[in-house]
Amino acid sequence: MKKNILVFGLVSGVILIAFVLSFTWLAKAFHGHIDNEIVGYSSMIIAFSFIFVGTKNFRDKYNQGMVSFKQAFLIGLGISLIGSTIYVGTWLVEYYGFMPDYMEKYSAALILKAQHSGLSPEALQKRLDSINNMSRMYKNPIMVVLFTYLEVLPVGLAISLITALILKRKS
Repeated sequence: MKKNILVFGLVSGVILIAFVLSFTWLAKAFHGHIDNEIVGYSSMIIAFSFIFVGTKNFRDKYNQGMVSFKQAFLIGLGISLIGSTIYVGTWLVEYYGFMPDYMEKYSAALILKAQHSGLSPEALQKRLDSINNMSRMYKNPIMVVLFTYLEVLPVGLAISLITALILKRKS
């Protein structure tokens, strides 16, 4: 089980690295922030599809075609944690090593978007306060790690849950 978790977690992590680096390249190539949540979350779904593959591989090859919900979920959780940790580590290297001004540029893009959104003055001020608060929090490395895990880990957990429900098979 541990070997399956490690192998498929590494595969998920490598796929996530590829997407993180490609987004960085695109942002630099187009001189700005690339804002596309659909592509970002799609890449996470593609990477975490290996939760299903890894769990099914364990069930069919190593566990005589049986896996409990708990076992399947734990396999998915392990793969999610490895892939997410690789993603977070890559982002930390990229952010602190190559893009230390990312949050300033991202905040400026969010502020510009909010200012042109047609919000009421009160709603706009709330949105601006939220953006500024997030920017202040991002100055703390622990918060950078937490925000980055919160970006990717919930997707892995959701796919782990769905996989465990689909693949559970008792004797």
